[in-house]
Amino acid sequence: MDFIRDKRQLWLGLAAFLLICFTAAGIGSYATFPAIPGWYATINKPTWNPPSWLFGPVWTVLYTMMAAAAWMVWRRLGVQAAATPLFFFAVQLMLNTLWSVFFFGLHNPGLAFIEIILLWLSIAATIYFFWKVRPLAGALLIPYLAWVSFAAFLNFTIWRLNS
Repeated sequence: MDFIRDKRQLWLGLAAFLLICFTAAGIGSYATFPAIPGWYATINKPTWNPPSWLFGPVWTVLYTMMAAAAWMVWRRLGVQAAATPLFFFAVQLMLNTLWSVFFFGLHNPGLAFIEIILLWLSIAATIYFFWKVRPLAGALLIPYLAWVSFAAFLNFTIWRLNS
């Protein structure tokens, strides 16, 4: 049974989680986009590096799924009872944004690799806490964890190729 039942409040809550997630995406994009045609185009990348056009659609789907998952947890428990799962959600979202700043903004794949390990751990913790509240909310974050796992391997490879 859900804690939040008012239809207007439900839709406003979903809109708020979408806004939060896509604000984080926007901040990360602000650090990312200027580096793509310059620094990123000039560094060594593995042959299996995905094309740049793929990242936008993938991240759009992932941020939407993150927002839906957080909304489900909030809807089930409300803010106070969901404080721990939503705290881990906020931490992973902050780390997600910082990765773009470290990798693209500071041009520092080594620091970004250390940070992405922390991001991976925080996503795993968020999945755990979300799953306990509503398994579907946790499951919605599994593709995100898979993508970040791939991104961590790519980040590590780029770091090694350019150090």
